Amino acid sequence: MIPRLLAGLIVGFALFTGSAAAGESPDDATILVVRGIGATDDTPTAQAFSDAELAALPQHGYVVSTPWYPKPQHFEGPLLRDVLRQAGLPGRQLLLRALNDYAIAVPRDDVERYDVIVARKRNGKPMSVRDKGPLFVMYPFSSAPALRQTEYFRRCVWQLSEIEVR
Repeated sequence: MIPRLLAGLIVGFALFTGSAAAGESPDDATILVVRGIGATDDTPTAQAFSDAELAALPQHGYVVSTPWYPKPQHFEGPLLRDVLRQAGLPGRQLLLRALNDYAIAVPRDDVERYDVIVARKRNGKPMSVRDKGPLFVMYPFSSAPALRQTEYFRRCVWQLSEIEVR
C-alpha cells in the first residue's frame, strides 16, 4: 500500500511540475501501469505506458456533459479497450486506481460495449494533475444517455495511474 502510494505521489509530482525522472523526457515518463496475469500462464505481468505510447494508439474523442464541469467538454484519448489489448491481459474485471488511491471495480464488458476512453486531453489540451489529469477515464454520456447515472459517473476515474486486470 505505502509503496504504491509513494510511487503515485512521485509520478504525480513529476507530472505536476512538468519534470520527469533523470534522463527521461516528460513524454517517456510512465503515466499508466496495466497489470494482471498473462494469457499464456499464471505469471503476473505489467505494461507501463508513457504519454507518447498512449498517443501512438488510435485517438478518439467526444463532447460530453459531466457533473464536474459546468459546460460540455471535449475529451480525447485512446479507447480503454485498445489500451487493454495493447497490454495483452485477459480478465473480466478491471480495478481502476487513481493517484490518490481512489479505486473502483469496473466490468470489462463496459469497455467492450461502450467507447470508454482514457482521456489525455480536455478541449484539445493535455490535462495536468491539478486539472484531473494526466488521464481521465471518460464514458460517452452524450451518445448513450442510459449511462448518465451515478454508477457510471463513479467509474470515471480522474488522475488514473493504474489498471489491474482480474
